[in-house]
Amino acid sequence: MLNWMAWTWPTALVFIGIFSALGVLTLVEIRHPGGQERRGVLGLTTTRGDRLFLSLLGAVYIFLAWLGLVGMPLWAPLGLAIAWGVFCFWKV
Repeated sequence: MLNWMAWTWPTALVFIGIFSALGVLTLVEIRHPGGQERRGVLGLTTTRGDRLFLSLLGAVYIFLAWLGLVGMPLWAPLGLAIAWGVFCFWKV
């Protein structure tokens, strides 16, 4: 039934992580509505959802660049992606 994609544990964990982040943001938005718009270092006015999108998009580019330039293993770009996500939610 799910043969159209190579469902490995790392693939499943990525999707579980993304959907968990969306769930957490939904609960935070219900508890504290408004999204806390702010203007960060990139000069953009962003909400929590915008910052999540920027952090996920940046993580994808970090992993793709690492795979194209260096290859495996992927522990270093994982650290860079986490640092990028923290930066996005802290300063963007």
